[in-house]
This record gives sequence, structure tokens and C-alpha cells, in this order.
Amino acid sequence: MKRLIAVAAAAALALTGCSLEQTAAGGDTVRVVVGYQSKTINTVTAGTLLRAQGYLEQRLKQITDAGGATYEVEWQDYDTGAPITAQMVAEKIDIGSMGDYPLLINGSRTQANERSRTDFVSVTGYNPKGALNMVVVPPDSRATTLTDLRGQKISASVGSAGHGTLVQALTRAGVDPGTGVEVLNQQPQVGASALESGQVAALSQFVAWPGLLVFQDKAKLLYDGAELNVPTFHGVVARQDYTKQHPEVLDAFLQAQLDATEFLHGKPLEAAKIVADGSGLPQEVVYLYNGPGGTSFDTTLKPSLIAAFKDDVRYLKSIGDFAELDIDGFVDDAALRKAFAERGGTTYDAALADNANATTGSGNEVWVDGQQQTRPAADPTELLRIVKQARAQGSTVRTAYVLDAELGTRWFANESVWLRDGDRFLPFTTEAAAQRYRAAHPGAAPVSYDQAVQEVRA
Repeated sequence: MKRLIAVAAAAALALTGCSLEQTAAGGDTVRVVVGYQSKTINTVTAGTLLRAQGYLEQRLKQITDAGGATYEVEWQDYDTGAPITAQMVAEKIDIGSMGDYPLLINGSRTQANERSRTDFVSVTGYNPKGALNMVVVPPDSRATTLTDLRGQKISASVGSAGHGTLVQALTRAGVDPGTGVEVLNQQPQVGASALESGQVAALSQFVAWPGLLVFQDKAKLLYDGAELNVPTFHGVVARQDYTKQHPEVLDAFLQAQLDATEFLHGKPLEAAKIVADGSGLPQEVVYLYNGPGGTSFDTTLKPSLIAAFKDDVRYLKSIGDFAELDIDGFVDDAALRKAFAERGGTTYDAALADNANATTGSGNEVWVDGQQQTRPAADPTELLRIVKQARAQGSTVRTAYVLDAELGTRWFANESVWLRDGDRFLPFTTEAAAQRYRAAHPGAAPVSYDQAVQEVRA
């Protein structure tokens, strides 16, 4: 759906000399096409949330008072980053958001043509350890580690962030990602169906697919990407040719992204509802990722992320053709620095140096059905007490979230692997993680989630 906004940009257009199209009414039009992924939660501040809140249109309308052009904003929704890159190569998308591996592919494939060449201009969301990508298996699978998948079929979107994690994880586990398993190149929803029907032994994908399938009881988590301890992120690319002609559009987009980021930080549950409505995902799944302790939504191009970005190249080369890319030239924070300066307040350098997750609230939370706010818990043991109390009062717990005791990954409490160690109850995202803890703490004993709720002291 297209949104037409009467916006004046006469001064900016005169300075840039950009060409204008003619509208039916005879006025001038500047068109911007934005490619996004509505179900990829890490990109919502440059996609689903941004679109739903109308922030880009509002920012463009602020230029209206000068009189002049009309801006036509077209939003195109895709499942992965690959088709967005294809459209940018064809000069049909001007600004797009995607994961780290697709960003590299985007830079590589667009650089041959001056009109399609892109810049990596901002980050949308990241996880410092890599927990945004995961490998899931059917609920009745006997696999407990990646090595158990040797010789099996695994669904992944080749070249995606989820595939990149799979390649790195298999390599670390001593399994050749090219010959040790058979990777089927499938779109996320196709892979989800293949997993459910037993056509594949596992699925490796980016958010929100692992959480969605586990929430729907169609899968269980086998491998938490945080085990890699390598940052994973999503970000925004923009075509140089377009932004040189229309710098005011890129500035408006980045300002709008900052608007969306600030909204999510302050009102994560409300933001989750908006994203759920816009994507069709359950709100509980959206909030798993964009709630406190989940994705770090931060626009800045942090050195740690760029370092991981550069290291990703060797893995990307191992899975297909990859034209050499000058990453330092591809990464360009000039427009984002300008956007920060125009807003005032926190400087870009201060935000760049801040590695804290700015989303307000506790990572351990109980969401009681019928309540408009979640109840935070100091730790997983207290969370179990809150659940126990809610059940005793006849309330239904809609869902509960805990931070993994080993890696800090935010996960569903009822889908976690629980151990009791003395008076403490510890959740883990995977069986392998729980076993690592037990190896160092032989007194820890496994308990089910319901057993833990029953046994926790009030």
C-alpha cells in the first residue's frame, strides 16, 4: 500500500539537483521504496513498527511547511533479505533492512553498478553473543547437540543470518557444513513446514522463527546461537545514487528509525502489540525478542559489530560466490551522526560507546492473562514464586520469560530446561547448556517447569 504525503522540500531538492516525477495533479513527486521484513523482529524499528507508527511519513511531513514536492512512500514486505537485495540491484528499492550475512551479500552484489551501490547506514537490533539465530528440532527429536545432526537434512535460508550461524556452529562442533549435513535452501515458512512434516531433522533460522515454532509446540531448541559468543545484528542499507539525489529522505528515515527505537525502549509491551498486529505474529513471541533482556535495539555502528561483520566474510565465502567488499568503505555512519546531531541530547559517540540494552524492565517477567503489564522478577527463582502465586489465585499465566543462567538469552520459562541447585532454580535454553552446568555442579538436579513451580518456596 502506498502512502502519499504532501511534503515540501524545495530547498533541499534545489541543492541536490534531484529529478522529480510528475503527479497526476501536476505537482512534483519524490518516490521512496522501502524493503523490510515484517516478521523479522530485529528490523522492526526500520520496518514493521516504523511503518505502523507512521514515523517516516511524519518526518517527511515536517519538511512540508517549505512548500513544494510530494513524497510517495512505498513499503515492500519480504521474508528474507535476499529479495530485497535483488530489488536493490535492479534499482527498485531505495532503502532496505536485513541481517548481517545478507548485508554483506547486499554490499557485494550492488557494488558493480554505480546506481545500485549501497551504504550500510545504521543498525536496527543486535545481540552481543549471537542469540538471535537458533537451531530447532522436532519436539520428539532425540538430538541434544549439533553433532547428532551429522548426515541429516537441515533447512536454512542460504546466505541468511540463520544460515551463517549454522555454518559457524557446525564448524566449531567439528562437522563440515558442506559435507557433514545436507542443507536445504528454503524460505523460513517452507522450512517450518518441512520440520513439522519430518522432511528435515532441524531448522536453522533467524528471529522470530525459532521462538514462534517453540511457542506453537512445533519444535524445541537444540542450539542457542549465543554459544558462539559472536555478535549478530540486523541493519539498514541505502542506495548511494538515491541518497545523493535525496539526502533529506535518508535523514528523515534515520530520524524516524530513532523515533521508533525510542518508542520501543520506553514502551516495549505496547510496541510488541503494534508489531504483532502488523506482522501476524503472536504478541508473546514478539515480546520475547523486543522485551527487556531481548534484542538490543541500537542504531549505532559499533566497532564490535563491524569486527564481527568482517569475520563473517570467511564463512560467507565458504557457502558461495562472494565478490570482495571494502567493508570500511561500505560502512558509513555520516548520515546517522548527522541525525543524532540534529536531535540534540545524547551524542552519537556516547551512544556508540554505550553497550547496555536500553529497553526498560526486567528480563525475567510474568505475563498474567488479562493484565496490561507484565510483572518483573529479580531472578528465575522469584519468577517461579510469582507463577506459583498466580496459579494459587486462580489466574492464568499467559507466558513467562527468563534469562538463561549460562548465556543470558531471554527465553520462554515453560520451554526452558530447569535445574534445582539447593534453593535456587536455574533455567537453560538447551539440554546441552544444562548438562554443562551439571558437569561443574554435580549436586544440581533436573526438574520440570511445573515441578519447579510446585517446589519453589513461597
